[in-house]
Amino acid sequence: MDVYLPIANLSVNGLVIVALGALTGVLSGLFGVGGGFLTTPLLIFYGVPPTVAAASASTQVTGASVSGVLAHRRRDGVDYRMGALTVVGGVFGAMIGALLFRFFQSVGQIDVVISILYVIMLGTIGSLMLREAMDTIRQRQGNAVPRVRKRRHHPLVAALPFRWRFYRSGLYISPLAPIILGAMVGVLTMLMGVGGGFILVPAMLYILGMSASVVVGTSLFNILFVTMATTMVHALTTKAVDLVLVALLLVGSVTGAQYGTQLAQKAKPEVLRIVLATIVLLVAARMFLGLFYQPEEIFTVVGL
Repeated sequence: MDVYLPIANLSVNGLVIVALGALTGVLSGLFGVGGGFLTTPLLIFYGVPPTVAAASASTQVTGASVSGVLAHRRRDGVDYRMGALTVVGGVFGAMIGALLFRFFQSVGQIDVVISILYVIMLGTIGSLMLREAMDTIRQRQGNAVPRVRKRRHHPLVAALPFRWRFYRSGLYISPLAPIILGAMVGVLTMLMGVGGGFILVPAMLYILGMSASVVVGTSLFNILFVTMATTMVHALTTKAVDLVLVALLLVGSVTGAQYGTQLAQKAKPEVLRIVLATIVLLVAARMFLGLFYQPEEIFTVVGL
C-alpha cells in the first residue's frame, strides 16, 4: 500500500510505517518510554529525510502522551507546579533549538548533527541501562540485597537561589533548576524529535531528587506541552512536519502500546531493561556506521 508523503516528498509503504509505529508503541507499553528516541532513527533507516523524521516524530509523541498524562492524573501522580516550570523552560529551549536547527540546515549539516546526537545519546543511555540491569541480575544471583539510593537533589541544585516548596514532589529547591532542565530537554526535542522522557525521568530522580511516585506523570506532562510547542515551531519555521506520516505512526503506536502493556505484566523488569538496552545500542551502532557510508544519492535538493 503505497502512500505519498507530501512534506518528505517520497512514496512509502503505509503498512511499513504503521508497523514502525506499532513497534515503538510496544516499546512504550513495555518500558514506559515515549518511543520517540527510536521512531526517528527507524524512519531515517527507512529513507525518510532526518529533518522530516525528527519533526514528525515529535508530533507523534504529543499524541501518545495524552493518554499517559490522563492516567497519572487520575491517581494524583502529577506535580503540576514542577511540570509547569519544566514546560516554561522547555518552550524556551525549543525556541533555541529552532534557531540551531535552522542554522545547521542553512549550512547543510542538520542531517549529520541529528545522527551524531543520536549516536551519543543512545550509546550513553544504552550502556548505562545495560550495566544497571546486569548489576541487578548479579546481585540477585549472589543473594545480595540491592542498595537503596537515598533520594537527594544534586549539590548544584542546592546552591541555586530563590527556593520554592514543591509539596507533591517533596522538595524545597530553586525553581531555576526545573526551568534549566526543561530548557535542555526542549533543545533536544527540537533537534532530535524526541519527547525527552528518557532524559527527563532520570534527571528528575537523581538531579532534582523528586519522589518516584510523581516522576513519570510529571515527565509526561512536560513532554505533552513541550512537544506541542515543538510541533508548532517546526510547522512555522522548518515546515518539516508531515501530517500523513504522523497519522500513520499514531495508528500503529496506539495499537502497539496496548500489546506492550500486556507483555510488560508478564516479563521480569531486569530482563526488559537488558532487551531495551540491546535495542538502543544496536540502533546507535547502526547510526554510527551510517555516518561513514556514502549514500546512493550523493546530491540532494534543499529548499531554503
